[in-house]
Amino acid sequence: MRIRIVDAFTDQPFAGNPAGVCLLPAGPWPDESRMQQIAAEVNLAETAFARPSSGDPDADWDLRWFTPTVEAKMCGHATLATTHVLAADGLLDGPVRFDSLSGVLLASVDGETITLDFPASTPTEIAVPAGLAEVLGVKPEATYRTEPLGDLLVILQDEAAVRTATPDSKALAALTEQHAFRGAILTAPADADYDFVSRFFAPAHGIDEDPVTGSAHTGLTPYWAERLGRERLVGFQASARGGVVQVRLAGDRVHLTGHAVTVLDGELLV
Repeated sequence: MRIRIVDAFTDQPFAGNPAGVCLLPAGPWPDESRMQQIAAEVNLAETAFARPSSGDPDADWDLRWFTPTVEAKMCGHATLATTHVLAADGLLDGPVRFDSLSGVLLASVDGETITLDFPASTPTEIAVPAGLAEVLGVKPEATYRTEPLGDLLVILQDEAAVRTATPDSKALAALTEQHAFRGAILTAPADADYDFVSRFFAPAHGIDEDPVTGSAHTGLTPYWAERLGRERLVGFQASARGGVVQVRLAGDRVHLTGHAVTVLDGELLV
């Protein structure tokens, strides 16, 4: 099995969010436990497995994503990485439609950029969960639940608060599991260059901090579009690697645009 590692939402190697990508032949999926083992071995936030579509006439490829510990319902950066690999292999003729656990997702390539068309994850304000400030090490201004992904969207005062937050991973895992959140998104207005900044943590799913999270931007986009009064925005995910996500709110859909770079290409020998 050929495995490639692609840095997504960046035009430079060793930045953005790395994803494993495995293109499979048509036919049955490998055993689910084997895909989970491979994702654990690759040990990145997500590893994507794609095969030519075997069922849905509205899709070109079937796509699944695995963290090191669980199968994911949605993953933006690994979808962008998969599209990049398909384009590099000459397997695209126009936009590509992926059949996934989040329905059919559309991706298109325009020169060096890739745009993903994902369903928006609508934020609804909720009471600040008890103990959240202590878990994050910073006081929230407000909290929201994004649906259908179920992320905890935490609004902070400023960019410095987002960048300097030091969540307790063990305590955050317990809190998100208690309230059935996928993970926690910290966000605030950007000081300059971008419209907003964010960070994403999902320790209950084996991801203490994700470098750049496309799926989190399906909730960030409607929140910031309403707050700033604009449909087109640019977000910066302020992880150690960092990454830029250009976003556009299009009704109940979100368009996520970024770059990708392949940094490793190899074969699974087992």
